[in-house]
Amino acid sequence: MRRTGTTRRGALTATGAIALGAMLAGCGEGGDGREDTTIADAQAAAAQVESTLRMTAATASRNLLVQYDQVVKAHPKTETGLTPLRDAVRAHTTALSRGEGGALALSRPPAADAKAAVKELAAAERRTADAHTAMLLKAPPELARLLASIAAAGAAHAYLLTELAKETSS
Repeated sequence: MRRTGTTRRGALTATGAIALGAMLAGCGEGGDGREDTTIADAQAAAAQVESTLRMTAATASRNLLVQYDQVVKAHPKTETGLTPLRDAVRAHTTALSRGEGGALALSRPPAADAKAAVKELAAAERRTADAHTAMLLKAPPELARLLASIAAAGAAHAYLLTELAKETSS
């Protein structure tokens, strides 16, 4: 003979479905709105952190760009080797700043010797790449990817500048 009616398995399934439906529907709909405020506060804090990190990274890149310009101005024979790297730093600065301007730190003039000036530029690239890498831990995912890419490019620039310094005459 076949069973009819409600079974224990059917009752448990129905109870689980009702409980799941209640959870998904958000049982406490008539709440006081604290959850929404907390989420909005967290989003505002995350946006502030991202803005601060972007501004810091953009300022570091802008300062590096100024150093490139100073070396090229002081040592015109380095322009051919530095122009592609300088253009990349300019693109990084634009990507980080989203078109916003920012303050530039006054940097000291480059070395009188072209070889030493290019070595100083390589050191500045390394410092900037390290600064971008350090920001990765605090950055939201999209900004972290951008910073990682720029830091990797900066490390490559530092290597290229070191090699360029070896080829540059004093």
